Amino acid sequence: MIRSRGDWTASALMVLGMALAIPSSVAWANDTEPARPRAELSIRSWLFTNGETQWTFNASGLDPQLGNPTSKLTYKDNNTHIIELSGKFNFDKRWFVQVDGGLSAALDRGTLTDDDYSAVGGQHLFSQTTSNITGSGTQFVNADVGYRLRDYPGHRGHLNVFVGYQYWRTKYEASGVTQVVCAPSGIPGLTCNPAGTVSNQGQVVITNTTQWNSLRVGVQTEYLLTRRFSIEGKLAFLPVSYLQNDDSHHLRPDLQQNPSFSMSGFGIGADVEAGARYMVYRGWFLNAGYRFWWNRVWDGTVKIYPVGASSESVPLTEFQTMRYGVTLGLSHTF
Repeated sequence: MIRSRGDWTASALMVLGMALAIPSSVAWANDTEPARPRAELSIRSWLFTNGETQWTFNASGLDPQLGNPTSKLTYKDNNTHIIELSGKFNFDKRWFVQVDGGLSAALDRGTLTDDDYSAVGGQHLFSQTTSNITGSGTQFVNADVGYRLRDYPGHRGHLNVFVGYQYWRTKYEASGVTQVVCAPSGIPGLTCNPAGTVSNQGQVVITNTTQWNSLRVGVQTEYLLTRRFSIEGKLAFLPVSYLQNDDSHHLRPDLQQNPSFSMSGFGIGADVEAGARYMVYRGWFLNAGYRFWWNRVWDGTVKIYPVGASSESVPLTEFQTMRYGVTLGLSHTF
């Protein structure tokens, strides 16, 4: 059958169109693995994160009139905005190094609740005060070495494992004192203001600095739903986490001021992150997600530093820190 020139032109255009469409339609099935970028640099914001630190100790061994727990301090709703930089460097087909660092200028707001307990007449809350939280904010550094464990079929993503180190520091400053509860305990030397009393407004009454040094072991994955859009997940377990916490009570003339209490101990923790990323241009990606970090001591000690006497040690019965919030960032691969 002889075709007209129009038929041949239409056929040629159809074949050309199919040829142009094939690379995008069968890219997932291509056996040739796409080249990995040498590096990825990112800037990210941990937006309006919410954090909490809580610790208790038991000093009833020093004085049986004191409760167990003796004191409980809760730094709650301390919001801040963290800016972070990240670099990931692939130095082999499978191996990579990733370093993340972040800091916030200051804590935006929050409340410290300071509870003291007595054992006279049975365990009861002797005094409760609240203070406003300010401070220099929080800083962290993560340094990980990772290995690409497997690639998903069709080059749709990968699964990585990693091991690394985390340093995490937060400094709180509590200002002013509002007496919420005052229930006389009968312990000589312990007094409190009547409930409702507000004092020391604008004055820093407590300074607390928390530092965690942790080992990280985890997994990270990315899965492409389309050529431009992917979902991500990251889970790090902190099997060994060392706490160093210094606490200065500036209104306590019976205690030294730098610090009044120091806490140390070993614990565990976890970092969890889930999100998505979208390629806006070749090599440029928008990232969004949600992150949760948590550390907790399982064995610790509190040292009390009185004025004119040697320090005394008591059990640290609880210490935990958490921070969570939305992340938003921009990354570039090359």
